[in-house]
Amino acid sequence: MRNFKLGIHRDARPQATFLLTAAALSILLWFIPFAEVLTYPFRLFVTFIHEGGHALAALVTGNTVESLSIATNASGETYTTQGGLFSQMLVSSAGYIGSMLYGVTLLVMIRRAVTARVVLIASAVLIFLLTIIYGVFKPVASGAALSGIPFTFVAGTLLTLSLVAVARFANSRIATFFLSFLAVQCVLNALLDLKTVFFLSTPFGPSLPSDAVNMANATGIPALVWASVWIAVSLGILFLTMRLYVSGRRKQGQLNPGLGEISPIFPIAMPESEKWR
Repeated sequence: MRNFKLGIHRDARPQATFLLTAAALSILLWFIPFAEVLTYPFRLFVTFIHEGGHALAALVTGNTVESLSIATNASGETYTTQGGLFSQMLVSSAGYIGSMLYGVTLLVMIRRAVTARVVLIASAVLIFLLTIIYGVFKPVASGAALSGIPFTFVAGTLLTLSLVAVARFANSRIATFFLSFLAVQCVLNALLDLKTVFFLSTPFGPSLPSDAVNMANATGIPALVWASVWIAVSLGILFLTMRLYVSGRRKQGQLNPGLGEISPIFPIAMPESEKWR
């Protein structure tokens, strides 16, 4: 195995086993009727991360997040105050790239022996903050559309409680597998969403709002180009992460005991704001 550049190093095999099992299960579920019911909560989680990426990028570029909402079909919207060209480009790109980055960050944490329970609690805190601050408080305070608040609150609360429950009650191996599955779902959903955006950006796709269309409106560069760039960047991030994942590491980074015991920029309903999907 060591003769191959992508061979799995011996100390990476326990984590790789979790990852491969989680990936195989994710693919298997695609072919099982009604299995989307099982993956639905994970899709909602990825949507929160996607919209959270828009929100974070807006804050970093000096803008204000007015609302974040999640719909029952697992789509989402984020309204921010209007920024300049650089802000629009960064915020628009932060959704899909952010989902991929979050997924690979989870993989790196697993590989670097960060306790799964800690990562799950941190993820729960993130979802809770996005829900309460931008899903409930900010929309009410800014007078934004309130119709998205009920489901956003329910979905965010249930996701938070579920993550905390797994961290609190699952043993180390189950918690690590759950985290691996969550990471795989983030990565796969990011790629699948980018595939959809790529199709929508072609002349053959329906004319629907998307982050790529928003980038085209902001820059004058075709949406298909931006969708292609995001796909290339995401695949590059994933490739580099997997190289890191299967490589060896220093002795002080030994396996975690828990492993061995182990979807638009420009406003539609709010002219003074920007809306991101």
